[in-house]
Amino acid sequence: MSDYTVREDDLAGPEIAALLQLHLDEMHRWSPPESVHAMPLERLRAPDVTFFAAWAGRDLAACGAIKQIDSRQGELKSMRANPAWRGKGAGKAVLLHLIEVARQRGYIRLSLETGVPDDFLPARQLYLSHGFTFCGPFGDYHLDDFSVFMTRTL
Repeated sequence: MSDYTVREDDLAGPEIAALLQLHLDEMHRWSPPESVHAMPLERLRAPDVTFFAAWAGRDLAACGAIKQIDSRQGELKSMRANPAWRGKGAGKAVLLHLIEVARQRGYIRLSLETGVPDDFLPARQLYLSHGFTFCGPFGDYHLDDFSVFMTRTL
Protein backbone atom coordinates (compact mmCIF):
# COMPACT_ATOMS: atom_id res chain seq x y z
CA MET A 1 0.00 0.00 0.00
CA SER A 2 1.27 3.46 -0.88
CA ASP A 3 1.39 6.39 1.44
CA TYR A 4 -1.28 8.98 0.80
CA THR A 5 -1.49 12.65 1.63
CA VAL A 6 -5.09 13.61 2.36
CA ARG A 7 -5.85 17.31 2.37
CA GLU A 8 -8.75 19.68 1.97
CA ASP A 9 -9.29 20.56 -1.68
CA ASP A 10 -10.88 23.57 -3.38
CA LEU A 11 -12.27 21.48 -6.26
CA ALA A 12 -10.48 23.64 -8.83
CA GLY A 13 -8.15 21.06 -10.37
CA PRO A 14 -8.91 19.13 -13.57
CA GLU A 15 -8.04 15.81 -11.90
CA ILE A 16 -10.73 16.37 -9.26
CA ALA A 17 -13.28 17.42 -11.88
CA ALA A 18 -12.56 14.27 -13.92
CA LEU A 19 -12.84 11.93 -10.92
CA LEU A 20 -16.08 13.53 -9.78
CA GLN A 21 -17.50 13.29 -13.32
CA LEU A 22 -16.61 9.58 -13.34
CA HIS A 23 -18.37 9.25 -9.97
CA LEU A 24 -21.52 10.99 -11.24
CA ASP A 25 -21.51 8.99 -14.48
CA GLU A 26 -21.24 5.70 -12.57
CA MET A 27 -23.96 6.70 -10.11
CA HIS A 28 -26.30 7.52 -13.01
CA ARG A 29 -25.41 4.24 -14.75
CA TRP A 30 -25.81 2.07 -11.61
CA SER A 31 -28.74 3.83 -9.91
CA PRO A 32 -32.35 4.65 -10.74
CA PRO A 33 -32.74 8.41 -11.34
CA GLU A 34 -34.61 9.01 -8.08
CA SER A 35 -31.83 7.31 -6.11
CA VAL A 36 -28.83 9.25 -7.42
CA HIS A 37 -27.72 11.21 -4.36
CA ALA A 38 -24.22 12.06 -5.61
CA MET A 39 -23.44 15.76 -5.45
CA PRO A 40 -22.26 17.66 -8.52
CA LEU A 41 -19.07 19.70 -8.24
CA GLU A 42 -20.85 22.99 -7.54
CA ARG A 43 -22.88 21.48 -4.68
CA LEU A 44 -19.66 20.15 -3.13
CA ARG A 45 -18.47 23.78 -2.90
CA ALA A 46 -21.36 24.75 -0.60
CA PRO A 47 -20.50 25.93 2.92
CA ASP A 48 -21.99 22.84 4.58
CA VAL A 49 -19.59 20.51 2.71
CA THR A 50 -15.84 20.05 3.14
CA PHE A 51 -14.08 18.17 0.34
CA PHE A 52 -10.83 16.22 0.63
CA ALA A 53 -8.48 14.58 -1.86
CA ALA A 54 -5.94 11.81 -1.29
CA TRP A 55 -2.75 12.11 -3.30
CA ALA A 56 -0.02 9.56 -3.97
CA GLY A 57 2.75 11.91 -4.99
CA ARG A 58 1.31 13.84 -7.94
CA ASP A 59 -1.45 11.30 -8.61
CA LEU A 60 -5.00 11.81 -7.39
CA ALA A 61 -5.83 8.52 -5.68
CA ALA A 62 -9.24 9.15 -4.08
CA CYS A 63 -11.62 11.76 -2.74
CA GLY A 64 -14.40 12.19 -0.23
CA ALA A 65 -16.37 14.85 1.59
CA ILE A 66 -18.24 15.54 4.80
CA LYS A 67 -21.59 17.29 4.70
CA GLN A 68 -22.68 18.76 8.02
CA ILE A 69 -26.16 17.57 8.90
CA ASP A 70 -26.19 19.41 12.22
CA SER A 71 -23.72 20.27 14.97
CA ARG A 72 -23.57 16.62 16.09
CA GLN A 73 -23.75 14.63 12.84
CA GLY A 74 -22.01 14.52 9.49
CA GLU A 75 -22.64 12.60 6.29
CA LEU A 76 -20.01 11.06 4.02
CA LYS A 77 -20.38 12.18 0.40
CA SER A 78 -18.51 11.67 -2.88
CA MET A 79 -16.35 8.81 -1.65
CA ARG A 80 -14.53 7.63 -4.76
CA ALA A 81 -11.21 5.96 -5.51
CA ASN A 82 -9.52 6.67 -8.81
CA PRO A 83 -9.82 3.42 -10.83
CA ALA A 84 -6.02 3.10 -10.97
CA TRP A 85 -5.92 3.19 -7.15
CA ARG A 86 -8.85 0.91 -6.30
CA GLY A 87 -7.90 -1.88 -3.93
CA LYS A 88 -4.74 -0.07 -2.84
CA GLY A 89 -5.99 1.61 0.33
CA ALA A 90 -6.78 5.02 -1.14
CA GLY A 91 -10.46 4.90 -0.16
CA LYS A 92 -9.49 3.68 3.30
CA ALA A 93 -7.08 6.62 3.67
CA VAL A 94 -9.85 9.08 2.84
CA LEU A 95 -12.35 7.33 5.12
CA LEU A 96 -9.96 7.34 8.10
CA HIS A 97 -9.21 11.02 7.49
CA LEU A 98 -12.91 11.91 7.34
CA ILE A 99 -13.61 10.00 10.55
CA GLU A 100 -10.86 12.00 12.26
CA VAL A 101 -12.21 15.30 10.87
CA ALA A 102 -15.67 14.37 12.18
CA ARG A 103 -14.22 13.67 15.64
CA GLN A 104 -12.35 16.99 15.64
CA ARG A 105 -15.62 18.76 14.81
CA GLY A 106 -17.27 17.14 17.81
CA TYR A 107 -19.68 15.02 15.79
CA ILE A 108 -21.06 12.04 17.66
CA ARG A 109 -22.33 10.31 14.51
CA LEU A 110 -21.17 9.89 10.95
CA SER A 111 -23.65 8.46 8.43
CA LEU A 112 -23.90 7.66 4.73
CA GLU A 113 -26.17 6.42 1.96
CA THR A 114 -25.00 3.91 -0.62
CA GLY A 115 -26.57 1.38 -2.94
CA VAL A 116 -27.75 -2.19 -2.48
CA PRO A 117 -26.55 -3.65 -5.85
CA ASP A 118 -23.26 -5.52 -6.15
CA ASP A 119 -21.60 -2.47 -7.77
CA PHE A 120 -21.67 -0.93 -4.28
CA LEU A 121 -20.39 -4.00 -2.41
CA PRO A 122 -16.76 -2.79 -2.12
CA ALA A 123 -17.98 0.45 -0.54
CA ARG A 124 -20.25 -1.35 1.91
CA GLN A 125 -17.41 -3.70 2.88
CA LEU A 126 -15.07 -0.76 3.49
CA TYR A 127 -17.60 0.95 5.75
CA LEU A 128 -18.45 -2.24 7.64
CA SER A 129 -14.75 -2.90 8.25
CA HIS A 130 -14.44 0.53 9.88
CA GLY A 131 -17.28 0.30 12.36
CA PHE A 132 -20.28 1.41 10.32
CA THR A 133 -23.53 -0.49 10.81
CA PHE A 134 -26.76 -0.52 8.86
CA CYS A 135 -29.46 1.91 9.97
CA GLY A 136 -32.64 3.54 8.75
CA PRO A 137 -32.86 6.65 6.60
CA PHE A 138 -31.54 9.89 8.09
CA GLY A 139 -31.76 13.55 7.10
CA ASP A 140 -33.91 14.01 3.98
CA TYR A 141 -33.55 10.41 2.76
CA HIS A 142 -36.49 8.04 2.37
CA LEU A 143 -36.60 4.26 2.47
CA ASP A 144 -36.64 2.66 -0.99
CA ASP A 145 -35.56 -0.60 -2.63
CA PHE A 146 -32.22 0.78 -3.84
CA SER A 147 -30.54 2.66 -0.99
CA VAL A 148 -28.94 1.33 2.14
CA PHE A 149 -28.00 3.56 5.06
CA MET A 150 -25.08 3.15 7.41
CA THR A 151 -23.89 4.98 10.51
CA ARG A 152 -21.11 4.98 13.03
CA THR A 153 -20.96 6.46 16.51
CA LEU A 154 -17.77 8.42 17.12
